[in-house]
Amino acid sequence: MGCLKPFCTINRETDEPMTNKSPAFKRILLKLSGEALMGEGDYGIDPEVISRMAGEIREVADMGVQVGMVIGGGNIFRGAGLAQSGIDRVTGDHMGMLATVMNSLAMQDALERQGVKARVMSALVVHQVCEDYIRRRAIRHLEKGRVVICAAGTGNPFFTTDSAASLRAIEIGADILIKATKVDGVYSADPVSNPDAVRYERLGFDEVIEKRLQVMDATAFIMCRDHGMPLRIFNIHNSGDLVRLVQGEPVGTVVE
Repeated sequence: MGCLKPFCTINRETDEPMTNKSPAFKRILLKLSGEALMGEGDYGIDPEVISRMAGEIREVADMGVQVGMVIGGGNIFRGAGLAQSGIDRVTGDHMGMLATVMNSLAMQDALERQGVKARVMSALVVHQVCEDYIRRRAIRHLEKGRVVICAAGTGNPFFTTDSAASLRAIEIGADILIKATKVDGVYSADPVSNPDAVRYERLGFDEVIEKRLQVMDATAFIMCRDHGMPLRIFNIHNSGDLVRLVQGEPVGTVVE
């Protein structure tokens, strides 16, 4: 039995339509930190964590939402941290970019084990393991229902994966940039060290600048502001929040 409504969810086992809410977005860019993949570990990738995340992304894709992703590399290498230890900054950043390729390949594998078609597209040339990032090709993959994982940042040193996520979201025409973090939104102060910190449900771009809130790095944030790309910040470790967010529920903090 087919699905007659746009963006309805299909049960992969029975091929029957499911009666979930329709999504609020047609195309999203999801930014994951490399640290999110570690789980409770100090390094690397926790198989259970990446499998759970892949399951939630599958649910979103099953709703008909086109999903682009950018994953950081901080669970393996971080360029700025390597530079502090004495490694040349450009060399360190290239090592960090390669770490994001490793994480992207791991996510591709986790998604494919969930039955989701995925493509890794790298800003660095690594033909043996993934495709080059080409904007038009990425959009074509999205239109065919494939999850597109954009690896290797922007391909340039001195730019963070936040900047890469902002750039890719704008390039592919995403409806929203979703940043997955360890906290459930943007707070007036660090909620871990300050129990009186207030969580914001909605902020304006200028308000974030005035209050000096740490939403993303400055380059990434200004790109989103100048191109009218709304941001949503939420806690990736709250199971089900990504699906609820995509369905339009007030999860996390929105900046627009």
